Amino acid sequence: MTQGQTEAFLAALGRLYPPGSMHTDPAQLAAYECDGLTVFRARPLAVVLPTAREQVEATVRLCRQFGVPFVARGSGTSLSGGSVPVPGGIVIALNRMNRILRLDPGDRLAVVEPGVVNLQISRAAAPYGLYYAPDPSSQVICTIGGNVSFNSGGAHCLKYGMTANHVLGMKVVLATGETVEVGGTSLDVAGPDLPGLFTGAEGQFGVVVEVTVRLLPRPEAVRTVLAAYPRLDQAGDAVSAVVAAGLLPAAMEIMDRLAIEAAEAAVGAGYPRDAGAVLIVELDGPTDEVEADFRRLMEVIEASGPTAIRLARDEAERLRLWKGRKSAFSAVGHISLGYLVQDGVVPRTRLGEALARIEALAARHGLRVANVFHAGDGNLHPLILFDDRSPETVERAEELAAAIIEACIELGGSITGEHGVGLEKRRFLPRMFDPATLDLMRRIRRTFDPDQLANPGKVFPDEPGPAVATAPAAATGTTPAARPAAAGHPLPDPARPGVLAGPGGGAP
Repeated sequence: MTQGQTEAFLAALGRLYPPGSMHTDPAQLAAYECDGLTVFRARPLAVVLPTAREQVEATVRLCRQFGVPFVARGSGTSLSGGSVPVPGGIVIALNRMNRILRLDPGDRLAVVEPGVVNLQISRAAAPYGLYYAPDPSSQVICTIGGNVSFNSGGAHCLKYGMTANHVLGMKVVLATGETVEVGGTSLDVAGPDLPGLFTGAEGQFGVVVEVTVRLLPRPEAVRTVLAAYPRLDQAGDAVSAVVAAGLLPAAMEIMDRLAIEAAEAAVGAGYPRDAGAVLIVELDGPTDEVEADFRRLMEVIEASGPTAIRLARDEAERLRLWKGRKSAFSAVGHISLGYLVQDGVVPRTRLGEALARIEALAARHGLRVANVFHAGDGNLHPLILFDDRSPETVERAEELAAAIIEACIELGGSITGEHGVGLEKRRFLPRMFDPATLDLMRRIRRTFDPDQLANPGKVFPDEPGPAVATAPAAATGTTPAARPAAAGHPLPDPARPGVLAGPGGGAP
């Protein structure tokens, strides 16, 4: 756009929003330059904070009229660069659309706006004995709109699945400015699974403005056990033994020695500091079933050679065990100046091989890696530790992250389990999909967004998008607006003063 067109666009945009709901000051825009993966940064033209669907519709129509790209954003906890702004474009920050519109305990569903924080749904449903199952590590801050965009999972996705398994319907303002309603109030609706298509689309079809999610009854019983092992591979072998025994835990999580060290430094979860790895296994369901499975689980665990076994005796102790795991991403900030969170998937049968590859790659690059992962479904979250003051070290960290993703592909896995493709992994997409499949993806995207204004430059490797700089480029004189920070350092959430919008396995 010319300077005159830009001024005309901003003037028209300003008429849609009351004072305090539109930001153009550089200091205000700086808070929206990146998401949880802070090695990618770009400054938007403006940020708007709508409170109603009608404002979103008017904003998107105005963007289409002027050809201005837009990025929808929640709390900014995405770890793939998925909510990085497009220079010359705007950010539609949805944090103020944060109402639970309907909670129906009879039909076991909730209708919420996109800015509702994940954990708030379970808190609202608790008096009815219900809860919302997907539980990303960032669930205390990540929003449902972001969870939908990235199909977020969490520790309990082994049994309960991802966000897509719990979304019944949604309202979306398409990139054309039209509002469509897909799905309904049950899992069984006529026609194709459009909610499934929109979930995980990374905001490239439009802006989600309302989501209907299903709620589940609180389990009658929960049993949680932590087992410590001298070596990481022994914990992995224990996972295989649990699965081979025919058990289906709600969650199986592993943390290695470095992750244990970080978690203890941050929250003091009570993990054994001398362990090479810990395995957390949780069973839930009807009381009789859980008790029977628990007896079998303990037989398997005891036979796997642990150095210590700890049982959660009550809910407080259970939450303490999980607090260590859920804080692992941010906790590594206590033992490293910078860190980069990776997200790859391998077949469960090749977990041991994948971990050995990561260890060898880390040694080759001269960096430490703390491993945290959803062991039950092979979703790896290696945390690459580095000195963010050294551009050379940052570059090595990014090279290691890429090598880990390549290893996941070679082992028959995926480039992402729950963090999305975003900017970080789009170059790997052709390694997973053939040209015909990629072309189909592009055609579907253009069906909903013919002008490619919704979150452009993400996912697809050949699509023009944010002119962002990674760390190595910053060392050669990048402008301050694009200069990287330490990947993973928490950022203030401008929509909720005093709240950190740091990383945590969730989504923006």
